[in-house]
Amino acid sequence: MGGGGVKELTQVRDAVISALQSAGLTALAAFPAERAKAYETTVAAVAVGTVQGRAMGFCNYLGEVRSEDGGETKELYGKQLEGVITVDVRGRRAADCEAGCETAAEALLGKLPSGIRPGELCWEALAWERETGMFLRRGRLQCRACFLAESREDGVEFLDFILKGVMTN
Repeated sequence: MGGGGVKELTQVRDAVISALQSAGLTALAAFPAERAKAYETTVAAVAVGTVQGRAMGFCNYLGEVRSEDGGETKELYGKQLEGVITVDVRGRRAADCEAGCETAAEALLGKLPSGIRPGELCWEALAWERETGMFLRRGRLQCRACFLAESREDGVEFLDFILKGVMTN
């Protein structure tokens, strides 16, 4: 089975970062650990890895959708990615790191877009990270991400897959 594309993984990562930021946690795309020292507050670094991808429907085809005004009809395609979201929470104090993990867990399990379906969330033990001089707790969330794409008006090609539940311009 094919894996997910970079665009899809980036959409999942960005959606997780947004959810963590909305919950009040400083969150960024994964970065070299030593960059964590630049932050006075607790900070979460987010990375996404794909386990596998699979088609939804026959060759990703889900059917047809009609525009809201009842005019044009477009074909709808979908795919799912099974993946693991890694969240490294670092804080200057152990209590800050633990509080950051609680905030992150609430966001990961209850505030992600509808296209990301959370599964099991596991946290490693709190550890002291010598290279940053900060406390670190790493979490891993198993998840399924659903993406949708519509055909263009001419029906010849279709638009990029967009994470379900995420607003686009």
